Amino acid sequence: MTAFRSLLIVFIVCITSITVLVGIKNGWNLLPVFFDDMVSLTWPGQFNFDFMCFLILSGLWLAWRHHFSTGGILLGIAGVFGGIMLLAPYLLFESYRANGDILELFAGKKRLLK
Repeated sequence: MTAFRSLLIVFIVCITSITVLVGIKNGWNLLPVFFDDMVSLTWPGQFNFDFMCFLILSGLWLAWRHHFSTGGILLGIAGVFGGIMLLAPYLLFESYRANGDILELFAGKKRLLK
């Protein structure tokens, strides 16, 4: 669990740093660039579509983990738009709440009690 938590911290530091630098250099209007690349049918567009599919799966997992409650659905939507900037801190926090239990971390405490 220590290695996993360390990886999450690396993700948090790196993605925050890169996001700030890219935002300063290129502006904060990501969505038109993201979708224009997909429409262009180039490799960056293919990558963006693949990445978007992962973001949707991540959001669905977050909502599922919270039993599709209102909060879970909102968290899932935030996960789709926040990506690893949301998911890494969430997993880091939840890893401590689960006391390092990987099954509880990924399924949620309620599912383990059934």
